[in-house]
Amino acid sequence: MMRESKLGIKILMSMSSNSYWTRRQALSLFTGFAGSLALHACTQQPSGSLSNTSSTATEAVPATSGSTLWIGYTPLYIALEKGFFQAGGLNLDFRDFSSATDAMAAFGAGRLDSQALVTSEAVSLSAKGVDYRIIMAADNSLGGDGILARNSITTIADFRGKEVAVEVGGVSHFFLLQVLKEAGLSGDDVRLTNVTPDAAAAAYQAGRTEIAVTYSPFLQKADQAQQDGRIIYDTSKMPTAIVDVYLFSNQFIEANPNTVTGFIQGILQAREFMETDRDEALAIAGKRLQLTPQEVEEQLKGVRLIDLPTNLEMLGNPQSDIYLLTHMNDLSQFLVSQKQIPQAPDLTNTLEPRFLKEVQT
Repeated sequence: MMRESKLGIKILMSMSSNSYWTRRQALSLFTGFAGSLALHACTQQPSGSLSNTSSTATEAVPATSGSTLWIGYTPLYIALEKGFFQAGGLNLDFRDFSSATDAMAAFGAGRLDSQALVTSEAVSLSAKGVDYRIIMAADNSLGGDGILARNSITTIADFRGKEVAVEVGGVSHFFLLQVLKEAGLSGDDVRLTNVTPDAAAAAYQAGRTEIAVTYSPFLQKADQAQQDGRIIYDTSKMPTAIVDVYLFSNQFIEANPNTVTGFIQGILQAREFMETDRDEALAIAGKRLQLTPQEVEEQLKGVRLIDLPTNLEMLGNPQSDIYLLTHMNDLSQFLVSQKQIPQAPDLTNTLEPRFLKEVQT
């Protein structure tokens, strides 16, 4: 999980030169997920569950999915807008969530068939016994997540005893723990104020906190607005820290395997669309993310999308130094050491590369 890890280095070398992004509202780790599971207000059963999957060969299978907003999911937003999933036999009802804890709670409770999230969230789901399969890696963060600090704070070591605005249990919290560990500190060495990523950026911008952990577009906007400070650390310095993936519940996969292949095809078609119809692609993403096309273009530089050959290696080659299961097992041990999950879950059956192989052929 450290930045010199071969996973991040190989991904950067293997992926296509195109980069895209904007950020979902973070990764809820185990503690936040457990409480939100009971509180989530959504009561609708997943439209793609076993009881609702009878369909003819000509009608698309309904399914529900959701996540917080993140520019690494730009191909997903394009595929939804352009009907690429429908063409693959999948009628995907996608929901934007304001917090990662709510999104994870909905999936964990069976109210979503699919989800886009980071690998640390996936490990947390496994720690709760949620049965899912990762069918595709989406992106990794290369500067889209970061830590803002006032100029009086010269190094990460200076965080000791300071207040840090961060979404506790979210992706920003997880990133902070890794950065602190690299500097010889732990979460116990700082005082955490639990706020959402947008609120953390706003508090920093307004001068109410010296340190804030957030992600784009909040990260850049707060940095530009607050003159007394800068981005002291971001994921360009730790490219293995945050990897986003697409997953489906195992129940849905067993009932509707062909539509999972259709999902992957839709994502890949959307990536092609970003090359051939760039202006429209930026406009679609901007509408979803409430950004101008120019802002989308700039923020896409903060992530790398993971292409099909690299996906096949990450999900299907245990001998590879970028094998995703190795990364997740290491991440699981880290989360245990940080007391974010009680024990390391068995992740043996987490990866499902067969749909990627079907698309390849």
